[in-house]
Amino acid sequence: MTQSLRVVFAGTPEFAAAALAAIHAAGFPVPLVLTQPDRPAGRGMKLTASSIKRFAVDHGLTVAQPPSLRRAGKYPAEAAEAIDLLRATPHDVMVVAAYGLILPREVLDIPPRGAINIHASLLPRWRGAAPIHRAIEAGDAESGITLMQMDAGLDTGAMIREDRTPIRPDDTTATLHDRLAAMGADMIVAALRDLEHDGALPSTPQPDDGTTYAEKIAKHEAALDWRRPAQELARQVRAFDSFPGAFGTLDGTAIKIWSAQPVSGTGEPGAIADVSADGIVVNCGSGALRLTQLQKPGGKRLPVREFFTGATLAAGQRFSLPETTQR
Repeated sequence: MTQSLRVVFAGTPEFAAAALAAIHAAGFPVPLVLTQPDRPAGRGMKLTASSIKRFAVDHGLTVAQPPSLRRAGKYPAEAAEAIDLLRATPHDVMVVAAYGLILPREVLDIPPRGAINIHASLLPRWRGAAPIHRAIEAGDAESGITLMQMDAGLDTGAMIREDRTPIRPDDTTATLHDRLAAMGADMIVAALRDLEHDGALPSTPQPDDGTTYAEKIAKHEAALDWRRPAQELARQVRAFDSFPGAFGTLDGTAIKIWSAQPVSGTGEPGAIADVSADGIVVNCGSGALRLTQLQKPGGKRLPVREFFTGATLAAGQRFSLPETTQR
């Protein structure tokens, strides 16, 4: 079914691609797609197109990749060119999902019906860059999608609608990401249909209470500090799967830890208390952590039984403690 509402889409990773695919499949014209420039990726660090660009190219959609949309920034000429293109492209509304570039007021004022953001949290909790990681890391009971009318602040706009999902005990950022991406795709299509039918979408200002900020994930955070409680470290392992991957350092080698469960135990933090086919038990500041899926540098993720075929570990060995306590 063809729709008449014309949608400019701005996004970059897989999370955004799910929404763009749903909008396109629903029949909404997409006269322009904005995504970040190609980035070096993989072992060869070859320039790689974003998920959004790949979808757009495959479906014959016009793509622009400005490095910035701020005239006063580092790329004023490129920003001006992109803004001129946006003004010259007939459209009704902009949809934004994990774009990664700041949209200044000048840009937000161009779409006649404004810009709608698909945000992967229950606002105002976890405004910012890494809401899925931070929700799992903090032990939140639920997450969700908020559709938000964008303003010039950082995820501060009025809320159009939301949907919730429990965070399961075994959820990783990867599994929760996929569930939220599908939810966001369904929600934005329904909202665009309502916008086309009704001409407007009711919204509610965000409350002041409960605001938290999901800071961008830094690689140094992935180092497990065994002085922390095992429950917190187990959440850290799940939160950092699939990026950047939690790790512990044993005999100078960084070993990524992809699956771990808190168990009872006491002893010096970082010390290996038990080694068996069921897992490697490491003492923590409170309790212990049973490691069940690991990865050596240059290797693959392996269940602990397979990991032992290329590694010798024994009770009494000790994982290094980071110099400073991680968040």
